[in-house]
Amino acid sequence: MKHIANKRILIVLLAMGILSVISFVFLIKGDLVVAVLGFTLLFALTNGYRAISLKEKGFSKESKWMWGMSSFFVLLFLVLLLIIL
Repeated sequence: MKHIANKRILIVLLAMGILSVISFVFLIKGDLVVAVLGFTLLFALTNGYRAISLKEKGFSKESKWMWGMSSFFVLLFLVLLLIIL
């Protein structure tokens, strides 16, 4: 079971790394709309991961707050995506 959890953590960290590099590349290229969209999704992923991590450590109140922040960034990502399209 611990092997599966470590694999999930590795996949999430890899996804965060790839997303941050892609967002940074678009930022350098000057395509700020796509960069902001990528960073918004990155914030949603990192806050969601942090919420799960806090819950596993027993910090349920902090986990709920962080999950709310993650949900806010997911909603913001969807709104930005609708504006772009």
